[in-house]
Amino acid sequence: MSIDSAKLSLFRFVEKVPLVRGKLAKTVIAVVVVLAIVSFAIGSYWSIEPDLFDVKEAAKQKAAELQMEVVPGFTTSTTLSKVTGTLLNKPGGYLSNDVMVPGVLLDNIPSWEFGVLVQVRDLSRAMRKSFSRSQSQSVEDKLLAKAEPKFSFDNKSFILPSTESKYKEGLQLLNKYIEKLANPSEPDAQFYTRADNLNDWLQDVSSRLGSMSQRLSASVGKARLNTSLAGDPDAESATYQQTIEQKKTPWFEIDNVFYEARGASWALIHFLRAVEVDFAGVLKKKNALISLQQIIRELEATQETVWSPMVLNGGGFGFWANHSLVMASYISRANAGIIDLMDLLQKG
Repeated sequence: MSIDSAKLSLFRFVEKVPLVRGKLAKTVIAVVVVLAIVSFAIGSYWSIEPDLFDVKEAAKQKAAELQMEVVPGFTTSTTLSKVTGTLLNKPGGYLSNDVMVPGVLLDNIPSWEFGVLVQVRDLSRAMRKSFSRSQSQSVEDKLLAKAEPKFSFDNKSFILPSTESKYKEGLQLLNKYIEKLANPSEPDAQFYTRADNLNDWLQDVSSRLGSMSQRLSASVGKARLNTSLAGDPDAESATYQQTIEQKKTPWFEIDNVFYEARGASWALIHFLRAVEVDFAGVLKKKNALISLQQIIRELEATQETVWSPMVLNGGGFGFWANHSLVMASYISRANAGIIDLMDLLQKG
C-alpha cells in the first residue's frame, strides 16, 4: 500500500469515528435506561409489604404436616416460625444486608424488616426464659437456648457468615422445638400459658411501643420535659440531663422510622392473635379477652394502605398530613391498652 493510499484510509476512518462514537453512546444510554427501568420495577415489587395471615390456619396446617394435635403454645410457636419465614422468604428475600442493585438502594423495606426482627427477637427470648419454663429455677429448653441467640446476630452481615444463614439456623431449631412440643412422647418441650409469663413478654412489648411512639412523634420536633426521674425523689441519673429536651428526627430518617413501626406492628398483630388462642383460658378468667382484641384492632389500623408516594411530614395541624403522627397515635393507643391488659392480668 502506498503512502497516499494509507493516508486516504486513515482519513476515512477518522471521518467515521464521530459516527461510531455516537452509536456507541446511544447504545450505552439505552442499556442504562433499560436497566434503570428494570431495577425500578424489581425494587417496587420487592418493596411490597407481606399481607397478614391467619394464625389459626397456619397452626392447623403445621399440625397436619406433623400429623399431630394443636396443643397449648403451638399456635404462638408456629406463628413465630411463620413470621420469621416470611421475613426471610418474602419477594426479594431478606434485603437489609444487600450490596447489589436494586436491594442496596431500598431503605423502606429494610426498615420494615428491622421492625419485624426486633419483635421476633423479643418473643424468642420470652419463649426461652418464660414460656417454656415452669418456674425461675427450672432448666431452659435446649433448642430454644440455641435458637434465640441466632436471631440476635448482626442484621446487616452480607457474608462470612451471612445474616440469612444465621436466621435460618435459628428457624430450624425453632421448628424442631415445635415438633417436640406437639409430640406427646417428648415431655421435655413445654409451653406454659400462665398470666405471669404473658405479663413478662407484654412488658417488653410495651417498652418497645413506648419508644417507637416517641420516635414517631419526634418527626415534628417538639420540646419535651424530661420525666426520667419522675416519681422517685431519691432517683439519680448517671450524667446531668437538661430539664427541657428538644427531640427531632432527621428528615432523611422519618420514612425509616415510619416503616420500622409498620414492620413491628405487622409482627405484633400476629403474635397477639396467637396469644389470644393459646392464652384464651387465662384471658377469659381475668376478663381481659376484649382488651386484647381492642389492642389488635388498634395495631391493625397501622397496616392501612399508604396512598401517598412518600411519607409526608406536615405540621400537627398544618395543610399537609403527617403520617408519623398518625402512626404514633395508633401505637400509643395500643400501648395504653397493653398497660391496662398487664394490670388486669396481675390483679384481675
